[in-house]
Amino acid sequence: MAVSRQARIAVILFNLGGPDSLDAVRPFLFNLFNDRAIINLPQPARWCLAQLISRLRAGTACAIYSELGGASPILPQTENQAQALAAQLASRGFTHSKCFIAMRYWHPFAEETVAAVREFAPDHVILLPLYPQFSTTTTQSSLEQWRGLSADLAAREHVICCYPEAAGWIAAQADLIQASLAGMAADVPVRLLFSAHGLPKKIVDQGDPYPGQVAQTVAAVVDKLDMAAPVDYEICYQSRVGPLEWIGPSTEACLEKAGEEGKAVLVIPIAFTSEHSETLVELDIEYRAAAERFGVREYIRVPTVSNHPAFIAGLADLCEAALACDVLCGMNGTDRNCLG
Repeated sequence: MAVSRQARIAVILFNLGGPDSLDAVRPFLFNLFNDRAIINLPQPARWCLAQLISRLRAGTACAIYSELGGASPILPQTENQAQALAAQLASRGFTHSKCFIAMRYWHPFAEETVAAVREFAPDHVILLPLYPQFSTTTTQSSLEQWRGLSADLAAREHVICCYPEAAGWIAAQADLIQASLAGMAADVPVRLLFSAHGLPKKIVDQGDPYPGQVAQTVAAVVDKLDMAAPVDYEICYQSRVGPLEWIGPSTEACLEKAGEEGKAVLVIPIAFTSEHSETLVELDIEYRAAAERFGVREYIRVPTVSNHPAFIAGLADLCEAALACDVLCGMNGTDRNCLG
């Protein structure tokens, strides 16, 4: 049964969140490492370890956020995405829809957002993670927290669990890549490095579908690119921390390889939908410096999709499709969704 365009629809945009001041860095880190999806230990052991890690990492993290003016840009960027999506939905006749933001580890927390949604009194709630590829550490963590807080909402719930090959997401990536390629030296061979946030290997071994979905995204983007010659590309993973074995190859290792082979690189943040420390500091500063050390002939980083019109229109398409079901899943060739 089609949902009336006059229905009251709340769209919840989920993201990681980020500290809004240097004083917020340590509590943000504590919230991150106190999440069982990140550190799978019972309490109080997880609480104690989160306290220790947040104390140890606070100095380094503060230095990173100082490079960004003392705060993460993720909330204002997500607010811009929410406003653009609301306008897109309104243009399609959903005049009683409203977008809300729920961050996992800093304000606005899910508790705050649930209260705002309760006051809005929607007929339908669409849960839309700004993580195109599903992971237990991101999407599942956010959705489980939301459901634990929102059980009293009377609205029908619609979940978008992943969209690794969604048309708007892929079109936006391809458009941004083509624009960046146009500005690179024509006489230097270019390798595309699709860089995604890494995960500990043990999480993937337990069945997390994230790297498989990253590969789906990359294959769809490469297929979308309008290039005369076969595309030279690699998938790599960044942001490794701690002593555990992480999935690879690492972004740094791929940069070293490109330098040895005399390549220029175009780095695509393939699992991020907005700019934050992993793109503005890690990719733009730290990996750029590594590329110079390794003799990479040219290093260009593609912007995130952010408010790209194709991406926002694609999110609206997902919302419309989600209203027709309980769970909208982008996994191919399966009879289940990411949530089981």
